[in-house]
Amino acid sequence: QVQLVESGGGLVQAGDSLRLSCAASIRTFSSYAMGWFRQPPGQEREFVARITARNSNTYYADSVKGRFTISRDNAKNTVYLQMNRLNPEDTAAYFCAAAADGYGSRWSRPFEYWGQGTQVTVSS
Repeated sequence: QVQLVESGGGLVQAGDSLRLSCAASIRTFSSYAMGWFRQPPGQEREFVARITARNSNTYYADSVKGRFTISRDNAKNTVYLQMNRLNPEDTAAYFCAAAADGYGSRWSRPFEYWGQGTQVTVSS
């Protein structure tokens, strides 16, 4: 049974940094694309970043490009999201997701597995 468990969320001030982690119980983790999505209060879930299986190519939403960095450690079955220069608009529940096709997408559909989410709150 696949499980994704996010951690690292919290309450921070604008300008601060946080690093989210997502531990995956996937036997073939290295073959999965991993993604981060977020859902601000009262809004739809939106794409944040993804990293492919082959070559670990990374893709970002325009709103986080240059501030957030997604990375993976296949030896630890873990994907990370380093978030710098946080602002109140980054306040959301953050979810990691896994896609068996190895590529993922900015859309939810390719991602078969989802974590329960971790809350990030940025105060001004």
